[in-house]
Amino acid sequence: MSGGRTPTADRPTPVAAAERLFSGPHTAATVCFALVMFLTGFAALAVVPTLPTAAQGLGRVSLYPLVAGCFVAAGLLGGVLGGHWSDRAGPQHPLAAGMVLSVVTLLLSGAATSIWQLAAGRFLDGLAGGMVAVSINAAVGRAYPDRLRPRVLALMSACWVVPSLVGPPLAGLVAASWSWRAVFLGLAAVTALPALAVVALLRRPSWAAARAASGAAPPRPALLVACTVSLGAALGQYGASGRDTRHLLTAAGGIALLAVFAPRLLPPGTGRAARGLPATVLLRGLGSGVFFTLEAYVPLLLLTDRQAPPVVIGLGFTGAALAWAASSWVQGRLDRCARHRLVMAGALVQTGAVGLAIAGTLPATPAYTAVSAMVVAAVGMGLYVPSVTVLSLTHSPPGRQGYAGSAMQTSQNLGQVTVLGIASAVFSACLGTGASGAVGYGTAFAALFVPCALSVLVASRARAT
Repeated sequence: MSGGRTPTADRPTPVAAAERLFSGPHTAATVCFALVMFLTGFAALAVVPTLPTAAQGLGRVSLYPLVAGCFVAAGLLGGVLGGHWSDRAGPQHPLAAGMVLSVVTLLLSGAATSIWQLAAGRFLDGLAGGMVAVSINAAVGRAYPDRLRPRVLALMSACWVVPSLVGPPLAGLVAASWSWRAVFLGLAAVTALPALAVVALLRRPSWAAARAASGAAPPRPALLVACTVSLGAALGQYGASGRDTRHLLTAAGGIALLAVFAPRLLPPGTGRAARGLPATVLLRGLGSGVFFTLEAYVPLLLLTDRQAPPVVIGLGFTGAALAWAASSWVQGRLDRCARHRLVMAGALVQTGAVGLAIAGTLPATPAYTAVSAMVVAAVGMGLYVPSVTVLSLTHSPPGRQGYAGSAMQTSQNLGQVTVLGIASAVFSACLGTGASGAVGYGTAFAALFVPCALSVLVASRARAT
């Protein structure tokens, strides 16, 4: 290297010809991770549209928010368990356990005879999903050098494209022509053998985890705190399903639990964006909150205010999936660009998407203006998320990638709940004053400029040194 400069994860060197994702020692890991992401993505995306039909078939539609909330709540707990397990014994163990558990949960949900059994299945699925998401990031951190991580994370994003295009419509067709149970049981049958193949691959001696340089075991996670945070998320999800006193009190209790206990699952200094891992963890929550709020409210705007046909909304989700994968692929090739600058770029693109969403509320603009906001936001996330993940692995102490992944997963879920909750409160307040729906949507979207601006400002504090 000229000038005596050494490469860092923030500014990696070009990938050598002999160091490719599908060459030498990386081939088995790359195939394994790609298969895991494809299977979990296909199952997760295909099941979600079927849940309302399942709740209706079990005669308890009123409890649908609880069923949906179980997955998110359990994901918080699964992330903590998976992160600690990865640090103590290696990421291959929680990754394999999560794959097996995901198949079991599909069988449990498909055989459900009550809404409570379906809720239990979704809870276990969230637990498995949290373990898989965290352990696969930890495994990437251990299996690949710094300069290959952006590319393998781009591949992980691409493995969600086909499930997002095929899974939901195929599941809807099966549910309509056969039954909702066939969706769950069919997915279990389709994923069982590949999942077992992944488990067998992960049991090979070459996947033995390297211990931390210090040789000391990581501290035990605060499991009681994690359970409490999961309970708070579940209560908040249920409380959001109604406006009577019981629901409001439930939501208030959930928010209180999250406010008190959630910070204990995050690195010290996250709230004030301390340099290094805390700032990186905060960025994950901010970016995810903006994107998923747009993903929730833009379709609602199109249905209720713009009277757009369902096919237009479907095109928005399809376009967003493709844009995310393409943008992630591009960032994986920007070997000489500092990761924190890509985070800034992603946040700025998200800011543009918010502007498009606001413009989409105006009657003079076509409905496709609002749809384009989802696609542009996905472009920003394709730059943003892999870069933040790479930075989190860079800032992780040796042998503690699982802890970092757990904190990132917790921040993502909390960011979604918090930003979406603020936007919902703004929207409801506008409607309460007699404002039109367009004004309510526009004001709610405008509130997203705040987390976008914070992301731009905080990005430099996550810079790798």
